[in-house]
Amino acid sequence: MFVEQFKNNGIPYLRLVQSFRVEDAQGRKVPRKKTVLNIGPLARFDDGKPNFVQRLKDSYKNGAPIVDSLLPYVEAALPQKHVVTFVDGDPVCIGEPKLAAALLLDRLFCQLGLDKLCATLKHSLKLDYDLAGFLRLLIFGRILQPASKWETARQNEQYFSSLADTSYPYHVYDALDVLADHKEQFIRRMHSSLCKSVGRSTSHIYYDVTNFFFEIEDPDPDEPVNGEMQKGLRQKGVSKENRREPIVQMGLFLDENGIPITIEAFPGNTLDQATLRPALKKSLNKIEVGRFVLVADRGMHSFYNLCQLARDGQGYIVSKSIRKTPKKERQWILEQDGYTVKSSSFKLKSRIVIRMVADENGNCMELQEKVVAYWSERFYKREYHEHKSFLDFLEKLRSNPASFRITATQSRQLKKFFKKDFVHKDTGEIIESGKLLGMLDEEKLEELTAYMGYYQIVTSEVDMSDEDVVEAYHGLTQIEDQFREMKGTLATRPIYVSTREHIQAHLLVCMMALTMLRLIQKRVLASQSKEQDASLWSYGISGRRVQAALQKWQIDKLPGDLYRFHNTMDGDLRQILSSFSLNIAPKLYNRGDLRILKAGIEL
Repeated sequence: MFVEQFKNNGIPYLRLVQSFRVEDAQGRKVPRKKTVLNIGPLARFDDGKPNFVQRLKDSYKNGAPIVDSLLPYVEAALPQKHVVTFVDGDPVCIGEPKLAAALLLDRLFCQLGLDKLCATLKHSLKLDYDLAGFLRLLIFGRILQPASKWETARQNEQYFSSLADTSYPYHVYDALDVLADHKEQFIRRMHSSLCKSVGRSTSHIYYDVTNFFFEIEDPDPDEPVNGEMQKGLRQKGVSKENRREPIVQMGLFLDENGIPITIEAFPGNTLDQATLRPALKKSLNKIEVGRFVLVADRGMHSFYNLCQLARDGQGYIVSKSIRKTPKKERQWILEQDGYTVKSSSFKLKSRIVIRMVADENGNCMELQEKVVAYWSERFYKREYHEHKSFLDFLEKLRSNPASFRITATQSRQLKKFFKKDFVHKDTGEIIESGKLLGMLDEEKLEELTAYMGYYQIVTSEVDMSDEDVVEAYHGLTQIEDQFREMKGTLATRPIYVSTREHIQAHLLVCMMALTMLRLIQKRVLASQSKEQDASLWSYGISGRRVQAALQKWQIDKLPGDLYRFHNTMDGDLRQILSSFSLNIAPKLYNRGDLRILKAGIEL
C-alpha cells in the first residue's frame, strides 16, 4: 500500500491505495489499484513546510505516518536487501568517505537567499564560472575545514558531491571580487531572508569592534579608492591579541539572537569609537531595521556617536567609564543614598540628566539621558582578582619600603598613581622604593578599590526600567563569543589575502559562515526545550562542537550507486540532525533517497 495525491474537481486530495494485478481479456497481467482509505483534502493536513506529500509518503513507508488516520494501516515492511559486489583492483575497494555536511549547509545557504542572488549576479555580470558553487566552497570550507582560498578550492573533491567546477581553481579569487563589489546586496539579501524565515528581532542591536592580524611586517601604503586617496587597510594598531603585526579593524552588528546583521572593515589604526558612525552610514543604515536601541561598551561612548544616533532617531544603551566621569558624578555613584538593594550581591540606582553637547560638526545638541549606576559582587571579585597581584605589591611596599626594588612592569603600573606635583626624570637607574612611596597619590589608589564592582550605563531610553537597561547591556558580553568563534572555530585570522577587496570579501565570508553556525545553534537550542536565562544568549551547543560533529558526518559510495553514512550515532551530530528533523535511518541510500533526505530538512 502507498499514499498518493489525486484531484477531485480541481481540489487536491490524499488517499491510501493498494496495487494488485489482474488478467485482461488477452490473459496478460495488468496493474490495478483500489482505494483503502480516503485520507481527506490536502489542505487539511499540509503543515506549510516544504514537500509535505513526499514527507507523508516517506513517513508511511518507514512505519511512522505523520497523519494519525494511517496508523492502523501501517504494514510491517520487510527490510530491503542489497547485494554489493567488489572486484579486486577496483579503486572502490578502498573506502574514501566524503563530507556529507553539504546536505544541511546547502539548505541553510538557500535559506539565506544566496543561491538566487548568485544566479542573478551570474546572469547580469555574464560570468562564465559557477559563482554559487565557489561561494559554497568558501562558506562551507570556513565552517568545516578553514584553510587558504587556494586550499579551499581544492577541498571540492572532499564533498560527496562536488560543489563547483574547479577545473580552474583561480575562479575562487574572482568570486571574492564579486563579493567585495556587491557586498551590500549580499548583506541585504541575507537580512531580508532571515526576517522572513526566522523572524529576526532588531529592537536592540549590539555593536563591538575586534581586529585580525596579518603575518606581514610592513603596513599598507595609502591607495586610491573610488578616486580618493585612502589609508591602507592593514595598519599597525592596538591589537586585541597583543600582536605586533599589521591588523585590520572590523565592526560587527548583531541582532537580539546574536545573529550577525552586517560588518564593516577599517584600517588597523582606527580608534574603536571612530568606527561606529562610518559603520552606521556604510552598512546598517542601508538595511531596513526600523528604530533600534544600539547597545555598546564604553569604547563607543563618544558624544559624537550619541549625537549621530539621536539625530537618526535611534536609541542607545552604552556604558561609560567611571574614572573618566566628572568628580561630582563619581561622588553620586559612590553615595549609597538612592540605591535599591536587590540582593546581597547586587544594587542599583538611576537618575535623569540633561546634557548640552556638541556633535562632530560643532553643533550643540541636547541629550536627555538616564544614568544607571550599579554594583555587582561578581564584577567586584573579578576586578579584585585582576588587580590582586598589584594590590599585594602595594601593601608590601607600604609595610617595608626599604627592602623593595621596583621592576619595570611595576613601575609602569604605578605611573598613573604618581602625584602630578612631583616630577622625577628617570635616567635609567633603579628608583629607590622609599622615594617612590612618597610620590604615590593615595587618593587615586583609594579610588582604584572604591570603584571596584561599580558600573555606569547611560541610555536614551529614559522610560526603560533600570533592571531592563542593565539586562540589555549584559547581553553585550555575549558578542565576545562571536569574536571567539570567528578567531577560533572559523579561523578568520591570520588573513592571507592581501588586497583591500579580498580582505573585505574574506570577512564577509566569515560573517556568512558565522550566520550559518548561529542558525544551527539556534535550532539545536530550540529542540532542547530548556528554560534559558533571558538576560543571556544561549547556544545549545558550542561552535567547536558543531564543527567537529559536521566533520564526522561522512558518506561513502558503494558499487551499484549506493551510499552509506558514517558516524550518525555521534551524540552531537545526532542532536544537530534531529533538530532539523533529519533522521538518518540505518539503511543504504541511492541518489534519489539523498535528494528526498535533503528536501525533508526543516528550516
